[in-house]
Amino acid sequence: MLLTITPLYAGALAILYLALSYRVVQQRGHGVSLGDGGDQELLRRIRGHGNFAEYVPFILLMLAMLEFGGVTPPWLLHLLGAALLVARLLHGIALSFTPGWKFGRFYGTLLTFILLLVLGVLCLWRGIAVLLV
Repeated sequence: MLLTITPLYAGALAILYLALSYRVVQQRGHGVSLGDGGDQELLRRIRGHGNFAEYVPFILLMLAMLEFGGVTPPWLLHLLGAALLVARLLHGIALSFTPGWKFGRFYGTLLTFILLLVLGVLCLWRGIAVLLV
């Protein structure tokens, strides 16, 4: 089976990750080459970048497994992928582009956690269903 949905969201998220990475490199140009050097702006950018790297690959992997299984409806995969993109945009903008946008950070985190739960349950359900056949 050819994956067609997950790559769409993986590509869009890769561009966002590049933007978050650039923001860290851009701030490092002000003298701090390792760590955050006590620079709060750099620390926020590092955490925005790092937080993305901590959650997105695992969620994309679960999305791809569900798509590859061929049982999950395409509309649901698109809904989950779009929700991931929105969640990471909210969180990334809140941490890397603003000094304290609490709405984006809170709802970006909440949506990411909901996606972890929903995709985790769907993958678990699919794994158990295969075992029972």
